[in-house]
Amino acid sequence: MTTLLFYENPVALNKQRHKALRLKNRGEDYGFAANTNSVILAGVEFSEAAREYPIVFANAGGHIVPVALLGLKSAQNLFVKEDARWDARYIPAFVRRYPFVLAETESGRDRMVCIDEGFSGFDEENGEPLFENDEPTPLLKQAMDFLEEYQKQYARTEIFVKKLVELELLKSLNAKVELANEAPFGLTGLMVVDEQKLLRLPDDQALTFFKSGELAWVYCHLMSLGCLSLLLERVNKGES
Repeated sequence: MTTLLFYENPVALNKQRHKALRLKNRGEDYGFAANTNSVILAGVEFSEAAREYPIVFANAGGHIVPVALLGLKSAQNLFVKEDARWDARYIPAFVRRYPFVLAETESGRDRMVCIDEGFSGFDEENGEPLFENDEPTPLLKQAMDFLEEYQKQYARTEIFVKKLVELELLKSLNAKVELANEAPFGLTGLMVVDEQKLLRLPDDQALTFFKSGELAWVYCHLMSLGCLSLLLERVNKGES
């Protein structure tokens, strides 16, 4: 997977170039994610996401990241319905932030707000405006605040994952998928926390996990693996 996934044409938001741009169908049309089988999660999302999605770890661009599995095959999202609705109570923040995203500047020291100009929900006649009198509207301000909070939470998640890697707490996921009328296949390239190694951590390291709240993230992740059966149910019911 890549870190931008469904962003077709991300460009820096510019109040001159995009002054007439409006956003329509916000929060209603998730067709842009219909072919995405996993999205990155921030640790703070684990408790909600674990109720509906398997949370695993994957290699994305050379970095290990936590992801919510949305499908069992490439380009399969079992949560986007034919009418483009998202069929789950919790929608990952990675999806909710679209079509906005923060990107690093050339210096690498700052970040700039970008939008996906390829998003069909942008219009110059219908929808909510991004700018009024050359100033961001409440809609755009809310989106920018959301991006900042997401970035802050994900930075914390990166530290968490780095700790898991350094302590060698990740192992390959060993899971076989058996679908109706298809040959069984294994899920490859995915990792999970090795609970036995976790339990053998020295007391000081275990206490650090506990006091940071990250031990709860670990167990949300482990419990979420039971949601693999829910994905199987969706496939076998024809919800592909």
